[in-house]
Amino acid sequence: MPDPRPCRLAALGMRNALGRDRHEIWPRLLAGDQSRFTLDRERVPGRALWFGAVQGPLPAVPRSLVAYDCRNNAMTLAALEPIEDALRDAVRAVGAARVGVVMGTSTSGVADAEEALAHERLHGRLDPRFAYTQLEFGGVAGFVAELLQLGGPAYTLSTACSSGARALASARSLLALGVCDAVIAGATDTLCGLTTNGFSSLQAVSEELVNPMSVNRKGLTLGEGSAVFLVLREPGGIQLLGVGESSEAHHMSAPDPEGLGAETAMREALADAGVTPEEVAYLNLHGTGTPLNDSMESAAVARVLGTALPCSSTKSLVGHTLGAAGAIEAGFCWMMLAEAEAGEIALPPHVWDGQRDPALPPIRLAEKGERARAGRRALLLTNSFGFGGNNCTLLLGRELDSGGGAC
Repeated sequence: MPDPRPCRLAALGMRNALGRDRHEIWPRLLAGDQSRFTLDRERVPGRALWFGAVQGPLPAVPRSLVAYDCRNNAMTLAALEPIEDALRDAVRAVGAARVGVVMGTSTSGVADAEEALAHERLHGRLDPRFAYTQLEFGGVAGFVAELLQLGGPAYTLSTACSSGARALASARSLLALGVCDAVIAGATDTLCGLTTNGFSSLQAVSEELVNPMSVNRKGLTLGEGSAVFLVLREPGGIQLLGVGESSEAHHMSAPDPEGLGAETAMREALADAGVTPEEVAYLNLHGTGTPLNDSMESAAVARVLGTALPCSSTKSLVGHTLGAAGAIEAGFCWMMLAEAEAGEIALPPHVWDGQRDPALPPIRLAEKGERARAGRRALLLTNSFGFGGNNCTLLLGRELDSGGGAC
């Protein structure tokens, strides 16, 4: 039976350390390319840290939207540009008043505010190019809405590292409720000193590249980027089939050590889609490489999905992009479904040192070149877990014809 609440992820734009769009990112993702990380000795005093920083220039924010001119919004614009034609076609088809915007972020324009405050210390006044709108969490959704002259609801979610996943969940709700006929949804986060030094103070950042699920893991590697989807209420293509959310509130920054909130989110995503764990072909792990996350997540995965399902953490290729992670990693799953051929799905490898932690359940970690069989329907899960127990799991799927082929 067709899904009574069709939610098609019709187009994807993305920018992160692996490249400028899906055509650059996809081959590097499959290759497990870690060459895009950069070493920074300035951002945290006394520490040399690796970052998944986006290299090269970003597009200029239009002069008419100068109040939104910050790196976070320029990064969003970089993700929007490859799918601009699809977005404008959707606006023309349903009308600007019926197109909503839901974005996620956890940093917004903090980096630009830091520069403005440094300017004030030197010159006695803020940099005249700085506007508070650049710093507001809601600015990224307002920027997209004004850029495309949309009249539907526009708002930003900030639930730490689950923000991007929750933005997609919210987009599906807006379509199911009939509030919108199309939604532009995703998330953007950019590197800044406040966040980097905060994670360093929590002793959560490693001076080595992130090493998820390893006995030698020492913490996360931070990154930045943006992923934006065009979400439509129509069947076919790549669908957002299931959403699972939980809010365990175990601790301000540490997850429930048993992974109960993570388990709830995964189980609810499966139930929402009406599928069994055995039907899932792959799981994109939250996989931050911190001792607590990997311990609780692997335990929850083993309880819900067993230890035979191929999994990987893609944070070892782009870094932990914080509020953007859920959207970017859903984007990686979208690419896997779009590129599926003849019932086979190419999997991003789990890049690590190969040294298992004997204290963790032996979940199966995908190797370079591995492919999963999916039959006529491919189903993929992706986990996103944020501070305060803000957990969200998404289930994406696509019907595959006998010949496969890209969407």
